[in-house]
Amino acid sequence: MSGMGHNNGPSMEPGQGFRRYAWGKARRDLLPQLPLNVIRRRVARAKEIGLDYHTYATVRATSGRDIIGFLFSSNALRLHLASGRMPADRAAQLRDMACDRTALLHPPHHGLAPGEPLDAAHPAPAPFALWRDQRAGVLSVLNDRGLPADGVVLIGDVAFEREWAGAARLAAYLPQDRFFVGDNGTARGL
Repeated sequence: MSGMGHNNGPSMEPGQGFRRYAWGKARRDLLPQLPLNVIRRRVARAKEIGLDYHTYATVRATSGRDIIGFLFSSNALRLHLASGRMPADRAAQLRDMACDRTALLHPPHHGLAPGEPLDAAHPAPAPFALWRDQRAGVLSVLNDRGLPADGVVLIGDVAFEREWAGAARLAAYLPQDRFFVGDNGTARGL
């Protein structure tokens, strides 16, 4: 029963309860049943790359592959302009990650201080650049690093950085406050 004035509310026809039950059962049957050892390995992998399991599983499910690298904007890293160093707590978190860690540096940043726990640093796409230029800039970095776009997560801090993930078809974008650990040892904002 649809038509003018119908608000698509619950059906009042007989059998509505059974249809809801059947739909729920069919949905549960479609969900994958992962063996316990696979779940344990994925929990361990999430810990290796510095993500909570829920975020890791969500990104993995939407991208269809494992996360093998991260791009960090210089804003998200909180790089000090004069020294090229990041705060000690962020450096410590990055040091423990078992994956590729690449920085995208906004001008006037030119590089990283020696000893920073990143694998590479590249210029970031210009803020508010054309979509194609953002895509070309990020894909150039990924090609240089030998990383597939759908296996890389972007950690950013400002709204225009989110566009880079969409333009390059990255696995995901996470705001820096969902990634970096707070003072109490838990990720902020989760």
